[in-house]
Amino acid sequence: MFQLTRSVTWQALERLHRQTANDRISDYFTADPKRFEKMSLRVGGLFLDYSKHQVSDEVLKTLLELADHSALVQRRAQMFSGDIINVTEDRPVLHTALRNLSDEPVYVDGKNVMPEIHQTREQIKRFSEEVRSGEWKGYSGERIKDVVNIGIGGSDLGPNMACRALLKHRHPELNFHFVSNVDGTHIQKVLKRLDPATTLFIVSTKTFSTQETLLNAKTARRWFLDGAGEDADVGAHFIAASTNRKAAMEFGIREENVFEFWAWVGGRYSMWSSIGLPIALSIGFEGFIELLEGAQEMDKHFIEAPFAENMPVLMALIGIWYINFHGAETQAIVPYDQALHQLPAFLQQLDMESNGKSVDIFGQPVNYKTGPIVWGETGSNGQHAFFQLLHQGTRYVPIDFIASLKPEAGFEDHHFALLTNMLAQANAFMEGSQDSSQLDPYSCPGNRPSSTLLMDELTPKNLGALIALYEHKVFVQGVIWNINSFDQWGVQLGKRIAGEISERIDENSQDFDASTQGLLALVRAHFGERQSGAGAKAKAAEGAKKATAKAKTTPSSAKQDTSS
Repeated sequence: MFQLTRSVTWQALERLHRQTANDRISDYFTADPKRFEKMSLRVGGLFLDYSKHQVSDEVLKTLLELADHSALVQRRAQMFSGDIINVTEDRPVLHTALRNLSDEPVYVDGKNVMPEIHQTREQIKRFSEEVRSGEWKGYSGERIKDVVNIGIGGSDLGPNMACRALLKHRHPELNFHFVSNVDGTHIQKVLKRLDPATTLFIVSTKTFSTQETLLNAKTARRWFLDGAGEDADVGAHFIAASTNRKAAMEFGIREENVFEFWAWVGGRYSMWSSIGLPIALSIGFEGFIELLEGAQEMDKHFIEAPFAENMPVLMALIGIWYINFHGAETQAIVPYDQALHQLPAFLQQLDMESNGKSVDIFGQPVNYKTGPIVWGETGSNGQHAFFQLLHQGTRYVPIDFIASLKPEAGFEDHHFALLTNMLAQANAFMEGSQDSSQLDPYSCPGNRPSSTLLMDELTPKNLGALIALYEHKVFVQGVIWNINSFDQWGVQLGKRIAGEISERIDENSQDFDASTQGLLALVRAHFGERQSGAGAKAKAAEGAKKATAKAKTTPSSAKQDTSS
């Protein structure tokens, strides 16, 4: 069986690391005045400068050989064509098909899935236009003013990030809220500001069984019924993005308002699907299509560009150089744009849930590092928080700086200061305290690597390209590490145990470890009895409400109860 660390190319990279470990990045520029031109490229509205890395010409050449000798060409073709590459779940991986705006077919099990995708896209268009125009009315006849997305993980982070990033494109009469945390203070804080008659809820859950999402959705439904109408009115205020149409309808959602997506769409890759409904509602369907266009443009580049000129491939290879040969444990994402303040959290899930794996696609343990810890914050805030550690600490942390060039009208001076701060930091990380004596213990050593990603402007299209860029970067790294970037068994384990504990909260079970048993005893002592009482009262109240609703109808016109 092929072993990555025993390959000729891997061992060549190990030798190169030993030979170049003390190289100064600044010396590369001295040796080659054209380094910036040679180590930067543009794709559409995105410009990448990767010249400030501790990567010599020989290192880059050998990293590209690593990609050439991997299964990248084959796996890339398989992903785009609908072959099964999520081997542990026996599924294709086709988020790329969701932004396929052409008529080219994509087959899964011999069936062209593009007609279904186009159909759902048209459903999103009709619905978003009805809500944005005011044609969609709540139970009282008023237009919708607030949209609450209830989801978690990819069903929250993607649309949340995109809506906030594109806030200046938002419909002026619609406000957007995102509820993800099972902590009741989250949904309580959102709901107390809203009017049930003018609020629309989007329940985003692939299986309609995610514990946190369902609990929040049931709380929202109870709040709506307590403050508004009857069970029959739920359909005017609740819609769903889910693969489980039956469960959504049992919740009270009308069949025509269940927006489909598919098992071959992973949660962290799902913002291009009906999970992106909040985006379409916020920036309009045309803006949503622009988002898909930007992603498709990056897809096309990823497929067609040679590895030496391929933006996702180059970013992935440089990341591997630091993770596997320099021992970097983390990757910092620092957007110099307040609109992108949710981007680090989104990329954290994308990367860590995808490549946080310790076995290869054959189930064998790997003997090399895989996915890094991804973290970050907006600049210039980060300069006054964690940059001190990056400049003078003992950690080796590559940085991605991200910014848009176009300023907001009337705030040009702010934007100029923002961009100059970013450029100054990138320079300082590389150069260090040049004017300080080498004997000065308080100088900054420099030689800290960074990439700079510039967007011409923060538009839906450029944001789509940016997200697709990172998706493909993660994919490339997963292929070279020979791991499955598309399952998440660690997430499933926590969900399963949480369900077992919830079901057995009243038992003194010996099946859990002593620590968990002791903690459960504390939970029972302080919460269990009240939970039981509250549950009984809630069931009684729900039963009374159903009885009242039935009493209002005659036997011949009785409504089907869909409250469960």
